[in-house]
Amino acid sequence: MRKIVIPSAEPPVVRQVTITDENADQRLDNFLVRVCKGVPKSHLYKAIRDGQVRVNRGRCRAETRLAVGDVVRVPPLRMPDPSARVPAPPAAFPIVYEDAHLLVIDKPAGVAVHGGSGVSFGVIEQLRAARPEDRMLELAHRLDRETSGVLMIARTRKALVRLHDLMRDHVGRKRYLALVVGDWVNDRQHVRLPLLKYLTPSGERRVRVDAEGKPAHTIVTLRHRYGGAWSLLEAELRTGRTHQIRVHLAAQGHPIAGDEKYGRDEIRAALFTRGFRRMFLHAFSLEIPHPVTGELLTLEAPLPPACQRLLDQLEAQELRP
Repeated sequence: MRKIVIPSAEPPVVRQVTITDENADQRLDNFLVRVCKGVPKSHLYKAIRDGQVRVNRGRCRAETRLAVGDVVRVPPLRMPDPSARVPAPPAAFPIVYEDAHLLVIDKPAGVAVHGGSGVSFGVIEQLRAARPEDRMLELAHRLDRETSGVLMIARTRKALVRLHDLMRDHVGRKRYLALVVGDWVNDRQHVRLPLLKYLTPSGERRVRVDAEGKPAHTIVTLRHRYGGAWSLLEAELRTGRTHQIRVHLAAQGHPIAGDEKYGRDEIRAALFTRGFRRMFLHAFSLEIPHPVTGELLTLEAPLPPACQRLLDQLEAQELRP
């Protein structure tokens, strides 16, 4: 019997990548994520720590900023088989604003912003599939999967770097609408509670108020009361911690309607029977300087129909917690 030998895939090789204007001023770890698509981040960080990744033949750190002309040694990391991955389906999202440097969309609830953690693809992968002519599309910030509203995507490296700087320095105003359980008392309240990330025994990421956590500041303004049973709030982020608004409001005894992580199961079940099957948190307004021109942009996304219908029901006193 003749033995059939199937040739193995080409082994990975060392690559020497020269940095151009498109990747200038980018962190090394973020650059590697782009050029080593599909390789786990833990593998990339280990390669940096072990000295397998080099910049201009020297050892480097994950936070090293790259400059035009730098030569990055990319070690022979084994890439996933492209044929084994299901490509992200192209999708169009409502556009809030668009120019040569910036794309702003109204993200729907229930859609992750990017793939990972059990999600094959998210908004950014679907946008890239739908807009193959765009040389670059990168998330400028994040929204929780169950949060809807204004989401910025950079179309140039210059815009991305500037937007990251603006976000890090808390420039601009990010405002959300949240429907919470109970009668919120104060017309305007500053919530300053430190937040700490942790993992549940099942490995799920959560956040709690903890003195050992990072400082977090949310400004809460009462918009409307619904018979003492519900309150519509405006929440303005002054810091950008994970799940900040959700945890801050829950810590005040007013969890967000439909929040499966920090809310109450019986409330969520009651809303579900009424056809409301999401969390009521919507990023409705973002005021920020344009990353290239400096012009002040006011970016707004209307309240989704499902949220507006629920408010109409509450106004008619059709729903109780």
